[in-house]
Amino acid sequence: MIKKILKKIMDYFMVLLAGGLYAAALKYFVLPSRVILTGTEGIASSLSYYFDSYVLFIILYLIFQTILLVFAFLRVSKMFAFRSLLVVLSVVCMLAILPELSFAQPEPQNERIILVIFGGLLSGVAKAISFKHRGSTGDEDIIGAYFAMKYLKPVGAISIIAAVVSTSFGISLDYLKTGAFENAVNTLMYTSIYIFVSAETLNNLYRKFQTTLLTIVTTDHKSVGQVIRKTFDHRTFTVQSGHGGHSGDPFSIVKTIITREELPQLLHEINKVGSGSFYYYQDLNGISQKYYITPIGK
Repeated sequence: MIKKILKKIMDYFMVLLAGGLYAAALKYFVLPSRVILTGTEGIASSLSYYFDSYVLFIILYLIFQTILLVFAFLRVSKMFAFRSLLVVLSVVCMLAILPELSFAQPEPQNERIILVIFGGLLSGVAKAISFKHRGSTGDEDIIGAYFAMKYLKPVGAISIIAAVVSTSFGISLDYLKTGAFENAVNTLMYTSIYIFVSAETLNNLYRKFQTTLLTIVTTDHKSVGQVIRKTFDHRTFTVQSGHGGHSGDPFSIVKTIITREELPQLLHEINKVGSGSFYYYQDLNGISQKYYITPIGK
């Protein structure tokens, strides 16, 4: 009982930490570099750049996230929506109270690229932390969670699609304000770098929807099968018979498809059996949508 309470406290602490990290990424790196965020955040940031209003970004951010959180509650899960709400509230609070600091000069001829890359890394880490603890930073991550469960795609993939609309909108506003085509192209280049870094960081740290084929060569397939069933009762496996090429001894090949998130725990349990099993794994693409992955937030 105490262990469950401590775990829940840690989960809430981590989602609040994710909100703080994301707010720091926005305030100190992303917004000063004037790149266009993805999804509704991109619309909010573009309008704030156009009107030179930091407060406008916070107001629009809160309005857009409220709408998306309702979608998360209805289409993803209640827990996911609630923890995403905690992240969003912590982002808004931190954006309002974080002190004004300057870590680098945002002008293109100075360290703008450093701001963009580090901001992308920090935001990707924040997104991964919130997802691992069954929440999100809101915006396209909510839509990403929905489509990831429906089509078994990495959650970061949706950010590329969401970026198309927001980037087009932001570049149009930038061109209307400055009238300089070169500035619009420059913003597009830095925005592309930010989106790529953020999405790749998220996909590399959060692997719930990335599947892998685990192959185990063993002389005791019954024990291995029991471990798979005990560790993940929603997973099945296939057993094939074989013989050693040199020894001629019989052995079994056990194959199971699991997610990269489940892989470390299953390998740990297999090694505890002590059956001298040899195993290897390889990432899979194009897996059938009938494959079951536990929903985010459960």
